[in-house]
Amino acid sequence: FAQMASARRLSALFFVAQRPRFLTTVTRAAEPEVLAETLGSMRTLVLNRPKALNALNLNMVRSILQYIQEWQGDKDVKTIAMKGVGGKAFCAGGDVVAIAKSGSGALGDNGALARDFFREEYIADYALATLTKPYVALLDGITMGGGVGVSIHGRFRVATEKTLFAMPETAIGLFPDVGGSHFLPRLPGAVGMYLALTGARLKGEEVFRAGIATHYVASADLPALEQRLGDAQTEGEVRAALDAAQQGTAGPALGAARAAIDQCFSADSVEDIIARLEKLGTPWAAETVAIMRRMSPMSMKVTHEQLRRGASMGLGDCLKMEYRITQHCMAGKDFYEGIRAVLVDKDQKPVWSHARLEDVTAGEVAGYFAPIGTDLVLPH
Repeated sequence: FAQMASARRLSALFFVAQRPRFLTTVTRAAEPEVLAETLGSMRTLVLNRPKALNALNLNMVRSILQYIQEWQGDKDVKTIAMKGVGGKAFCAGGDVVAIAKSGSGALGDNGALARDFFREEYIADYALATLTKPYVALLDGITMGGGVGVSIHGRFRVATEKTLFAMPETAIGLFPDVGGSHFLPRLPGAVGMYLALTGARLKGEEVFRAGIATHYVASADLPALEQRLGDAQTEGEVRAALDAAQQGTAGPALGAARAAIDQCFSADSVEDIIARLEKLGTPWAAETVAIMRRMSPMSMKVTHEQLRRGASMGLGDCLKMEYRITQHCMAGKDFYEGIRAVLVDKDQKPVWSHARLEDVTAGEVAGYFAPIGTDLVLPH
């Protein structure tokens, strides 16, 4: 199935997204990495880091939060939107290489970035989710990780034929954060668990059918849609403009694989998911098992528990839980090994802390949800 990403393609995407962080580019240094556009009564956040596929760094997160706080209190602003520049990506994720350097001590900042990035990113995600004004994310390209966080929790998400969605964190010893514990269990059937554990990609209209996007519009039609959104004065008018542009058709996500996904990924443990896939015995099932065998066993077990808990939790509590998990990941081994194998050395041969799922104990998994010194505090 096309939506399955190979480890090599994943490495290339992660690497392209992170590499510019460590380059010196005088011409781009003077450009804001988040721009603000005015169109009628709409203000648009423009992610302006195209050579990095608009991947988020800490300065961008802070700019996003500053703008939305300003616009939330401006009576002349009726709608807030977000998009990316460059034609390839909305936002491909976050600066995980820099975070790994911080957490490992290589950055020389005593781990400050590894704490501050996740904390401030989640605060920005929550601020976008709780806006009282209509918020529209235009997902015209790659939308992964951190890019999902600044879009999925908003009222309106517009996919196009260029949209490529994934949460590939288990491949680097992490977990699907930015509120993944909230939105993934709420996708149809067992789709969320499947996406979380395998890092599978959804493309174009599939993103709409899976419930990740609220609307599907041709990329070429976005300028006209933005103009109509700029004219809108109420949430009803925003919704009407989006509904008028809607080109998505109803139908189950993931086509022929959907029944097997619901059958297998609804199991009570990762081991049982794999057992069901192996019993199914189809080429798709065998490929899915092979992909899961490459992921961090610890990450997959933590992710399964994360989604199980998040299914009955509000977004704020999910983000607080995820912040705890991030800091336990920073204190562990697999995140750094995943970054090394996938993004730095690119040998695609991570040596995980546990060789098998069966070696990961329930107590170890529970430890990732344990309290930390300073919990995430979200604005009221």
